[in-house]
Amino acid sequence: MTTIAYKDGVIAYDSRQTRGGAIVSDDCLKCEIVNGVSFFLSGCVCDEQALIAAYFGTPSKDPVECSGFVADNGKLMMVGHDDKTGIWKQPLDPANADAIGSGSAYALAAMDMGASADEAVRAAMKRDIYTGGTARTMVIREEGVPQV
Repeated sequence: MTTIAYKDGVIAYDSRQTRGGAIVSDDCLKCEIVNGVSFFLSGCVCDEQALIAAYFGTPSKDPVECSGFVADNGKLMMVGHDDKTGIWKQPLDPANADAIGSGSAYALAAMDMGASADEAVRAAMKRDIYTGGTARTMVIREEGVPQV
């Protein structure tokens, strides 16, 4: 899994990729930009492309074990895939901090105590074995579009 946190216009995420209980890489990019849409994904790496395809209208016949944050055309959303209904999108209130992934509870607690999104991911790295590597950030403008 991973930890992805959002607070005050910033999305932060770690770079650890795991398989089972083993670390595969501590230098995995977890932000993918497709057709101008930024995806920050957590879950099975092999399902990321299926979730992205479902987001753009090509549903998956198989279960998709992946979810994430998306910045699309001025909107910040959480997305996932349900085996019965397909893709789901939940708008996020940019005024509220949020986190997903295996270290999300640590990240949310850190942000509740005043940490930034970046600091929250770093806090999760200390406690969640599936979160590690490098903490990376992307600034999201008020309207939810990544700043270039």
